[in-house]
Formats: sequence, structure tokens, C-alpha cells
Amino acid sequence: MMTTRANLLLVDDIPANIQILAGALDQDYDIRFATSGPQALELIAQAAPNLILLDVMMPGMDGFEVCRRLKANPASQDIPVIFVTAKGDFLDQKEGFELGAVDYIVKPFDIEIVRVRVRTQLRLKHFEAELRASEIRLRAIFEHAPEPMWILTNGKHSDCNLAAARMLGYPDRSALLGLEPAALSPALQPDGEASGSKAMRLIGLAAAGESQRFEWVYLRADGDELIAAVSLQPVTLNDQPVVLCTWHDITQRKRAENELKLAASVFSNAREGILITDALGTIVDVNETFTRITGYSREEALGQNPRMLQSGRQSAEYYAVMWQALQIKGHWYGEVWNRRKSGEVYAEMLNISAVRDDNGQTRHYVALFTDITALKNHQQQLEHIAHYDALTNLPNRVLLADRLQQAMAQSQRRGKQLAVAYLDLDGFKAINDHYGHDIGDELLITVSHRMNAALRDGDTLARIGGDEFVAVLADLDRPENTELVLSRLLLAAADPVTVGQAVLRISASIGVTIYPHDGSDPDQLIRHADQAMYLAKQAGKNRYHLFDVEKDMAVKNQRESLEHIRNAIGRNEFVLHYQPKVNMKTGEVIGAEALIRWQHPERGLLPPAAFLPMVEDHQLGVEIGEWVLDTALSQLDTWRVSGLEIPISINIAARHLQQANFVSHLRLSLAAHAEVEPRLLELEVLETSALEDMAGVSTIMRTCREIGVRFALDDFGTGYSSLTYLKRLPADVLKIDQSFIHDMLDDPDDLAIVEGVLGLALAFRRQVIAEGVESVAHGELLLQLGCDHAQGFGIARPMPATELPDWVTTWHPHPAWTCWRDRGVNRNTLPLLFAEVEHRAWVKNIESCLKGEREMPPPMDAHQCRFGAWHDHDGLARLGELPGFQAIDPLHQQIHALAAELLSLFQQGRQAEALLGCAELHTQTDALVAILRGLTRLDAALPTPHTHSPPVSSSSQNA
Repeated sequence: MMTTRANLLLVDDIPANIQILAGALDQDYDIRFATSGPQALELIAQAAPNLILLDVMMPGMDGFEVCRRLKANPASQDIPVIFVTAKGDFLDQKEGFELGAVDYIVKPFDIEIVRVRVRTQLRLKHFEAELRASEIRLRAIFEHAPEPMWILTNGKHSDCNLAAARMLGYPDRSALLGLEPAALSPALQPDGEASGSKAMRLIGLAAAGESQRFEWVYLRADGDELIAAVSLQPVTLNDQPVVLCTWHDITQRKRAENELKLAASVFSNAREGILITDALGTIVDVNETFTRITGYSREEALGQNPRMLQSGRQSAEYYAVMWQALQIKGHWYGEVWNRRKSGEVYAEMLNISAVRDDNGQTRHYVALFTDITALKNHQQQLEHIAHYDALTNLPNRVLLADRLQQAMAQSQRRGKQLAVAYLDLDGFKAINDHYGHDIGDELLITVSHRMNAALRDGDTLARIGGDEFVAVLADLDRPENTELVLSRLLLAAADPVTVGQAVLRISASIGVTIYPHDGSDPDQLIRHADQAMYLAKQAGKNRYHLFDVEKDMAVKNQRESLEHIRNAIGRNEFVLHYQPKVNMKTGEVIGAEALIRWQHPERGLLPPAAFLPMVEDHQLGVEIGEWVLDTALSQLDTWRVSGLEIPISINIAARHLQQANFVSHLRLSLAAHAEVEPRLLELEVLETSALEDMAGVSTIMRTCREIGVRFALDDFGTGYSSLTYLKRLPADVLKIDQSFIHDMLDDPDDLAIVEGVLGLALAFRRQVIAEGVESVAHGELLLQLGCDHAQGFGIARPMPATELPDWVTTWHPHPAWTCWRDRGVNRNTLPLLFAEVEHRAWVKNIESCLKGEREMPPPMDAHQCRFGAWHDHDGLARLGELPGFQAIDPLHQQIHALAAELLSLFQQGRQAEALLGCAELHTQTDALVAILRGLTRLDAALPTPHTHSPPVSSSSQNA
């Protein structure tokens, strides 16, 4: 029933008609009117009426056009229209109804008919609105129902709600409509019936009026299965019989049911024993396997505590740790020894878990266990087989390794020694071959038992194969303990053994190494003991031999060093540097010495002393020498092409020189560098190289000289410096060793040696060169002695080959050297030179005393030292009249007085103060030397005395 007045719009171009209609209807309805079509549309747009009475025949825009526009506008298309017309023919009414009119009223009006028809249409409109609202409510319920709903028409899905689509994993329903239920199901349902036939059968029964309830398996869009409880109900929709399908997802419930069934099946049929207790440890359930393993029935176990199974093998602490783990971690796993109802002890692998509720409170404990007694027994058998020798029942290699590792760790903790002894039976093979393996095995068994009995408690004897044994002697306080045990082992092995009618005699050879003196790993200790055992056999058997760690380490280091050097040759890590040789007077570069270096990838550039001594007596030394020779010849060729032509000297080791193929290899090397003149190659040989085979070396040297290669005797003066050498060895050059050159400034003995070598060189017509010239003073003194040629750091350090050409073009000798170009050697000055060196030696000794390096000072009386003796006698006699000589004695006395004062400070414990005074001592000495140098130039101009030392040679004369 309408509760508000309806609003009517009357549209007619004749006002009288509007007045008649309004008079008939205004008591029941609110009336608005329009006299033209456009006016009517404007009023409708302002406020839509509930019903329109529309005149058909109007000028401009007739009623049909107004109706057409109303129905075309969504805002007004549902307003009911009643046409009012004077024409009542069929065609007009047909056109009006086709345009959407709900009724026709023909003029002239019957007021009652108008009222009835208006009231009827308004009621129909009201009922239609209620019906539409009801349908909307029903549709909303259908759409938003939480449970899936289907409408099945003729066996297919004609409609479904969003819950159905979403639950099956589809974003909307479009992909589901028009499908049969079988299309959303697996081929077969759980009972084995085909999904298609089963669905049609059940739907048919529901359509016939029999409601159906059943479980159904759907397939989701992702392929997973979904289990639903389905209900089919017959309903009528829009006068059409359909089937309403509703269902809800029971997948989780079914899975839970299946899991419960599975759990129950597992509990009953598990091969492991299962025991469940409450939170206090009281048994609440057990399975059949529990009964089979323990012997207790379910009834006997319920209400008991698992302690009834304890064997007593585990301590209370063991179970305390178990329960602590259960309380903290919620689980425990391990091996336990328990006791069956029969009293038999068995081993089980036990896994206990705490079952907690949602609040974290423990409600039950579940224990799963397996009887592993047979496994443990088998494991023990396997372990024995794996760790013990099958014949002697002694530990084998595997157990020996473990025992030795433990003994080494114990030795470190206790600070004691242990010995590893390697034993090999002497003569066992002969017995085994003569009497057979059975007798041999009996002998091994008996001897092994005797030797094992000879050891101390805690020692280990292992058989490692055949007739070889290893003993580990632990916790040794003194070496004597080792000797006693080893002696007992030797006696045990040597004691006769009777097997049947045969009396068998053998012995043992033992090698021993001591840890931690031998700080090797376990395997290396055994190998070292094995090496020592072979030495015991070589020494006569039936004894022991102690491994020499130091000797073995030296051999190992030598072997490793040789291997590194061999690899360095293969990787081209060796290089040659070149040290120039010069004439100090003229500044001429007369050659260069090739010096090998190792460009080590980790240690950098290494000098020869770091590696050549290792290969001195090894074939690798020969290989390195041949490499040096070939490399030097290649460098000569390279310099020749660039315009530099200077000789190169290389050092030849004795072993290399004495190779049978030395000369032939030298010829091949020269032939490979045909553009290099042999005279540019000089071979430096140590004077000791010819000791073993003087004749052979002499022959090699003469053959090489015939080729054009020169020779030099290197480090001359450090060996025998025999006149025989100079006579028989065809060397062109003598090289004065740098050790004499270095100290000749303040060591009169070294100066005398240098003078002597120069004399020999002159006598045997040899050239001479000094090596080790480190300062201008060294060179100046050599020039005064008559030695012009030199090499050393004071001239140039060894340099890479690429740097030498630039050095040659830029080097200039010191002016103190070049001033000797126009001077000859005068032996008159030799006593003065020696006097200068004697004084420097005296000052050096004073400084050594002040440093605490020398106890007795040199003579402190200025007239008793060697310089004072020269001054008072030879110096005064020869040079006393020369200017400057009178200044020597006061300065000399002053130096001695200063030295005495410094020694007094040292004796008073004021060493630092005394050492500071050394600077003044050197200053005064330099002043004295300056005077002596001036006298030297004057002395050289004096006539030669009738008595003097033997003449000194000069390299210029030699040349």
C-alpha cells in the first residue's frame, strides 16, 4: 500500500483537457501539467513524476516523440506513460505500446475509467518496485553468501556466486558458467565412480524431487584437490525448475581425519617401539612393538614409570642431562641400555619428544625406540676387525694411527717424550720359505705376544704388515727408559721359538725416533723410524738405531732447495747483472763481470751466496754455469749490435770446468753466437779449482785459450797461491780477493799480501785487477802500489744489462785517481805507505778497546808503536829534512795523549763519553795522514836508497 501521494504529470496542448483530468485526479494525487512536449521534458528533468498522462496529438512535438525521448533516457525510461488520444484506432495503439506505453485513454474521458486506470498503473508500478527490490535482496544474499552456491539448469552450471569461484581459485565466475560439474572434478571420485556419470545421476535424482547430500572432490584452478560436503535441492526459479547446489569445504577436516587414521595405523604398525607418558612421566599408552621389544604387555605398562626398564648401566647424571634437554629443547636423542622383562639387557636408539599445548605447557612425552642390540654386537665385531690384526690380534695401522695421535697429544699436555719404534724381524722370510706359511704364522703369533708382553702398560705394539711392527712408547721421562724397553723387545724377538719339532731363531732390527725432538706428524714419525730401522739392519741387525733429526732436516732442506732451484731454471727466474771493470788512471772501462742473481717470486732479488753454495757439488751447478755462459754470449751479441764492445768475465765452478764435454759445449756456444769474438769472453776460475786434477784443468784452459777465450784466477790469495799454480795454469789475469782490499787501509798484513800478489803478477807477467774497491782511498792506495785495474762498489754496483751502456758513457774516475796518469810507481814511498797504514791500525785498535771488543790496548808510548818506530828511524833518516816532517811528532804525541785520556774514561765506566771522543781522534788522524800524503809526493822525487824492499809491479808495466 502506498503511504505517500503520487505525483502525476498531465501533458496536453488543450488547457480544457488538462483541467478536466486535473479535476478528476487532484484529490488523490499531486498534479503538475505541461501544454507542450518540450515543456513536459523540462519538468520531467527537474523532478521525475510517478506517472505521465500524455496527449498524442500535439503541435511541434507529438506525444510519440516525447515518449521516445523518455524511454531513451535512463533517468526516465522506467516512468509509466498512459497515452490520451482522440484516435482510438489499432495502429496508433500499436505504435504507442511499442514505444513503451502502459495504457491508452480515449477522449472524450470517462472520469471513473481514468481514475481506475491511473490507480491500477500506479499499483502495478509499486508491486514491480517491490518485486525488483526483493530480487535484488535475494541476489545479494546469493552473491555474498559465505558458502559456495550453484544453479544447475539441465545438468550444467547456469549461475554461481563469488564464493564458489573464489574457493575454486578463479577470479570470477565467467570461466565456470556453462560447465558440467565433471569439468571441475578429477576423472574419478574416491569411490572409483566416474565423476561425469555420478554427477548426472545425483543431479537427476535432485531434479526429480529427491534432495541429495554427499561428498565431492573438486579440482581447483591450480590443480589441487578440494573436498566438499554437497547438498542438492530442487527449486523453481522464474517459473523454471532448477537444482540449487550448496556446499562447504571440508578438505582440512578430511585431511585431519586421514592423518588421525594414519597416526593410529602408524602407532599400531610401527616397527619402532612407542611409549607415551603424561607430563609426570606415567605411561598412558604403548604400541605392540613396545611389547615385542620389552616383553611387557600394554596392561602391564600402563600406569607405570619408564624407570621400570632401566638396566643400571647409565648413571643418574646421564638421565639428568636427558631430562634437562627435554625441558630446554623439547627433545632428546641417543643410545640407552635397558632391561627386558626377562632380565636381558638390550641396547636401544631412543628419541624422546615433549608434546606441548598452545600455551607451551608440556602435556605428554612421546618416546620412539629401536632395538639395536644386534647392530651394536655387529659393530663391535666390525670395529675389532677394522682395528686389529686378524693373525696376531695386535692393533693394526688404523688403530695405531689413533693411538699415536692420542699419545702425541698426551705428550704435549704432560711435557713428556714418546718414542716410535719400527721393528722388522731378521730372518723371518727364510723361515717362512723353508717351513711354510703355517709355521711362519705360528712364529709371528708367538713373537708378537712376547714383544707385547715386553712393553709397559700404556704402550702400544701394532702389526702393520708381514713381519713389520710399530711400537709406541709413551710417557718417557728419560732416554734411559727407551733403551730399557728396546732392549727387552730385542730379547723377546731373539728368544728361540719352538713350533712342533722345529726350534726357530730370529732377531729384530729396530729404528727409533723421539717426539717432540722429532716434531713431525704421525705418518712422518713412522717413516723416520722406518729409515732408522734400515740403518740398524745395515749395521748388523739385532740392534736399534736412533733417527738423526738434524741430519734428516739438513738433507730435506737441501733436497727442497735443489728442487726450488731446478724450478727456477725452468721458469727463467735467473738474471745476470754486470759489474764494470775500469782503469782507475785513464777512466777506461776495460770489461764487466757477469754476476748471477735469482729474481725470486716471493723473496725478491737474491745474490749468488743465497743459492750457489747449494749446487756447488751438484749437477744443477753445471746447468746454471751453462746458462750463464749462453746468456753472457747473447748479451755480448746484443751490445755489439748497439755499438758497445767490452769483454765479459764469468765465473766457472770447478765441477763445471772439469766436465768432459766442457770444451765441446763452449765451442757450440761460441758457434751459436758467431758474431761474438772469443777474446771478449773471460772465464774466472777459483785457484782451488785445479787441486784435484791440475793436469786436466791445465789442458782444458790451454785448449780454451787456443779458441781465443781468456782466463783469470779469481780470489787470488785466499787459497794456496802456489807458485806452481802460476807456472802451470795458463791464466792471463790475477784477481786480488776483496777481503784483502777491504782492510788494507788499516791492516798492514793485508797491505803486505796485496803488495806480494802484485810482485808475483809482475814476476809471472800476469795482469792484475783488484776487486772490492769501495772508496776513493782504496783506489788511491792501489794506484800507489802499482795496481791500475779495479772493480767494486766504489766504482759501480752490479747493474742490469740494459743500464750498463749508459753507465759506460757517463762514468768518470775520481780526480785523486786520474792525477796518477803522469806518475810512475816509486818503491821509495812504500815505507811511508806502510807507516800510514800502521798508524790507522793503531787507531782502529784503540777504538776497539773503547767499544769493549779488545782487552789489551796497543802500545801507548808514542815512540814504541810501529808508526813511532818508523818516525824515529827510517822516516827521520830519509825525510827528516823535508818541509812538514817536523810537524809529525807533536801531532803524533797529541793523538797518543788523546787516546790515553779516552781509555781512562772507559776504565772509569764512562764508555759513552769515551766513544764520543773518537771523532776528535779521527780528526787528528786525518790531519796526520794529510801531512804524510804531502811527504809521499816529496819522497817520490828523492833518489832511490841503496837498501829497500823488493820492487812492486804495476798493471801498466804488466800490460
